[in-house]
Amino acid sequence: MNLFPLNILMAVAWAALMGQFNFPTLVAGYVIGFAALWVAQPLYGRPSGYFKRNWRIVRLVGFFLYDLVISSIDVVWDVITPWDLSKPSIVKMPLDAKTDAEILLVTNLISLTPGTLSIDVTEDRKYLLVHAMFAEDEDALIHRLKSGMERMVLEVFET
Repeated sequence: MNLFPLNILMAVAWAALMGQFNFPTLVAGYVIGFAALWVAQPLYGRPSGYFKRNWRIVRLVGFFLYDLVISSIDVVWDVITPWDLSKPSIVKMPLDAKTDAEILLVTNLISLTPGTLSIDVTEDRKYLLVHAMFAEDEDALIHRLKSGMERMVLEVFET
């Protein structure tokens, strides 16, 4: 049973009951519907991966926002100070992501983070070329990207 459409329906029903179809009301309805589905989980038998996936998505968004803030501070600091701290480099990062959706999400999240830009995925889809503004240690950069962004994206798509 796919619980996502049911959760969306519950969010819309909540907004209708509140008489306000705005983003905060829909989010509140989604959270309340999610809690109701979680409590009612024993009624539909087998445990659903829906709850785990939602938690992983929330973790990915939180991690991305944290990384976004830290990277923005690094870039701003490099711009406003009189000395140049950047060591730009193009890095060839091995990809564990296999599906189009996984690769798309990894590359876009890397590109949205200030100081990094996804350039290309190789033809065999095994490597991602990344331009990094702060790449003093390329191995450490690759490890940070793989153990952070890519790992969390892969967890979201796990079944």
